[in-house]
Amino acid sequence: MVEAVAVEPVTADRLEDVAALFGTNKTVAGCYCLWFLVPVKECHAGWGGANRDRFEEMATGADPPIGLLAYADGEPVGWCALGPRTRYDRMLRAPTLRLRDPAEDADVWLVPCFYTRRDARRSGVSHALLTGAVELAQAAGAVAVEGFPIAEGHRASAGDKYVGVEALFASAGFRAVARPSAARVIMRRDL
Repeated sequence: MVEAVAVEPVTADRLEDVAALFGTNKTVAGCYCLWFLVPVKECHAGWGGANRDRFEEMATGADPPIGLLAYADGEPVGWCALGPRTRYDRMLRAPTLRLRDPAEDADVWLVPCFYTRRDARRSGVSHALLTGAVELAQAAGAVAVEGFPIAEGHRASAGDKYVGVEALFASAGFRAVARPSAARVIMRRDL
C-alpha cells in the first residue's frame, strides 16, 4: 500500500526510473507511451526497443515535460502523459476529439494516458498524477486540461483503463463536456 506519493516531471535524469516502471508491464514496455504520439504503424513497428529510444529522445529536453512520474518511498510507481493538445497530433484526428475547438489546441493540455504499477493501484497514485498535471499545466499558462477517460457505467477491462476513468477526473475537479461515444467522456478543467 502506498502511503505518500511525490510527483515529478520526467526529465533526462529520470529516464531510468521510467524504464524501471515501464518494465513492470509487457504492454507498457512495448508501447512506451507513444500510442497517442505517433501513427499506429510506427508504434507497432517500434514495439519495445525502438519505442523506448524514440520516447527517450522526445523526453530529453521536452518543454513542457512529456509526462510525470509518481514515487512512493523513492520508487517509481506511476506515470501519466501530458502536454498541449498540439503534442498529440494523432489524437487530434481521432473521432474522440472531433468536437473540440481547434483554436484552443496550443492552450489546452491533454492527459491521455496513465500507468500505475500493480502493487500501487487503488492508493491515490493516479489522482496525485492528475493533480500534478493540472498544476504543471496551470504554471505553464494552459487555459484548461482535458482527458478522455472511460465513461461512468461503461464496462472496461483493467487494460483499457489506461486513459483513466470518469470518476478519477471528476474527483480532481473536471467536468464532463462531451460524450463522443458510450465508452468515452471528454472531461475538462478550466484553469
